[in-house]
Amino acid sequence: MATHKSGGQTGRKRQVSFVIRDEVERQHRSGVSSLQFDDATGRLYSAGKDSIIRAWDTRSCTGNGDPYIASMEHHIDWVNDIVLCCGGKNLISASSDTTVKVWNAHKSYCMSTLRTHKDYVRALAYAKDKELVASAGLDKSIFLWDVNTLTALTANNNTVTTTSLPGSKNSIYSLAMNPAGTVVVSGSTEKVLRVWDPRTCSKTCKLMGHTDNVKALVLNRDGTRCLSGSSDGTIKLWHLGEQQCIHTIHVHKEGVWALLANEAFTHVISGGRDRSIYMTEMRQSKNFALVCEEQASILKMVPETDFSGIWVATANSTLNYWKLPKKEDLPASNLGSDHLVSYSEKPLKTIKGGAAIRKQHVLNDKRHIVTQDSDNNVCVYDVLKACKVEDVGEVNFDEEVKKRSKIVYVPNWFSVDLKTGMLTINLGQDEIDCFSAWVSSKEAGLPSPDNVDSKINYGSLILKALLEHWIAASQIHDDGDDEQSGGNQANATPEYFKIPGHTPLIISEVVGRGLYRLLVRDAGGDTEHHCLRDNLPPWVLDIIVEKNMPKFTKIPFYILPHKSTNIKCTKSDRLVANDFLQIHKVAEHVLEKILGSDATGSNTGLGTSPGEDPDTLPEDKIELVCNGQALDPQMDLRTVRYFIWKQATDLNLEFKLHSRRT
Repeated sequence: MATHKSGGQTGRKRQVSFVIRDEVERQHRSGVSSLQFDDATGRLYSAGKDSIIRAWDTRSCTGNGDPYIASMEHHIDWVNDIVLCCGGKNLISASSDTTVKVWNAHKSYCMSTLRTHKDYVRALAYAKDKELVASAGLDKSIFLWDVNTLTALTANNNTVTTTSLPGSKNSIYSLAMNPAGTVVVSGSTEKVLRVWDPRTCSKTCKLMGHTDNVKALVLNRDGTRCLSGSSDGTIKLWHLGEQQCIHTIHVHKEGVWALLANEAFTHVISGGRDRSIYMTEMRQSKNFALVCEEQASILKMVPETDFSGIWVATANSTLNYWKLPKKEDLPASNLGSDHLVSYSEKPLKTIKGGAAIRKQHVLNDKRHIVTQDSDNNVCVYDVLKACKVEDVGEVNFDEEVKKRSKIVYVPNWFSVDLKTGMLTINLGQDEIDCFSAWVSSKEAGLPSPDNVDSKINYGSLILKALLEHWIAASQIHDDGDDEQSGGNQANATPEYFKIPGHTPLIISEVVGRGLYRLLVRDAGGDTEHHCLRDNLPPWVLDIIVEKNMPKFTKIPFYILPHKSTNIKCTKSDRLVANDFLQIHKVAEHVLEKILGSDATGSNTGLGTSPGEDPDTLPEDKIELVCNGQALDPQMDLRTVRYFIWKQATDLNLEFKLHSRRT
């Protein structure tokens, strides 16, 4: 027995992320890992790699009806499994973000978060008669949860007692429990089944026979028989009392990843990597039928009440409903046939999925991202606005990237993650990463006060935009009724960007464990205000709350006369400047500090010639060269170092009289 708080945080390094997405994500963006069906309402629940749990009205899947009901968004990584409990009132979910979450299924909101697991949570099992849920994953642990306790959790009562089942030696990928909650079976990467009695938390036996990972499990009602599906391509029927396999079914050509059994436990429905779904008589496995063939590997199946059909989830985002053959049709469907004909040629119902982003390229301006999705559609996104700015269509991805690339270097200040099929932007692990990109407001196309070409910091701008509502709420909390103080603080920095209110803002540990997730527009709420202050990394608070300016990134360099000049100059001192310093400023330094000094002599030929405009710019007199290449006056030092110098040593620049003066 162990007692845990349903929420919490650790002292590990944290990062801030956000997801660029549509206001309402009405379709799955990637593979669907789990399904649940509510017989009473006809609702189908689905969840998968896009981290969103969705509810569908299966009665609206035909004709022009829209089956979408609602989304449940709180996980920050793949949702690997879901179970519907309490007569369809509540939903439990397990995710790769290491959490188990409890949901109000009808109202679609997260009631509590359980952080007991230390790694990906891969599987759940539900004992309907006892309202007991088991969870397991890559941390080799199995925990038992009293559902009635979970659904009673509140902000003031967030302590939950859980029981663990000891003895797993490898990562657990599958889990099953009978309705009475008297038997728990797990399947893992050690290729064996382990069996526990959850009432005593004792392990009863270990079943060996598979030659690869056990990916799917089903128990009969009284917990005496178990079906297992493995990546070795076989289905095994086990007698738990005798602790042995009593039958092996060979109908699949590749791994078996999903299993269902009828109530009488006489027939099994199976699917997996070969994209085929079979219905097989357990004791006479020659009696089977090919139910249907999907477009992608089958990950999960769920039946409607009378087993007349099944909903199927695959590695694609679309959900299909297929009709099942009757039990008496099985033997006749295969007699004398070398090539099986699918019982169902087309699904009876379909819930169409959306495209997932598969490729991305961050352009050199470190602001725009070119993407290509699973439908080969190319789009352009603006990170600072957190939205899609152009739908290019089905064009060559590499050519589009090349066409949009410019010879400009801006430091990496964020990273991109595509694991959910959408763009997740991670704002670095610390201030050195996030605040490294200083750029000219003029070059960024942004207004400058008093027409002065000021410098802006991308990381600081995006954080202020993401936390706009929270900053306003913080001023109210900190200043009370002092509106004047709050107003001055709000206007201290120009507002360049507005982030869409539906943008998910995520705070997580750098290792991937989620701490807090909310929508940008909700950040001003009382609860959200305190949660953000508790969870935001210290370096974000330093910039946003304490209003400290991000530090400039410095770059060392040398300036020497070009060999083509007759100017005699001792070896230049090592200079250090901000990395965004432009070459025309270096030319100004050469003119005033090097060639303008008595040490270089007065016969440099750089005086004003008769008829010459006295307001001639320094870059019209001085030409800067690096590695033999003349430099554009508007180019900055970091661009020169990245694209032209291309060495780890300090940057070397050479100056000479501008060729136009000759």
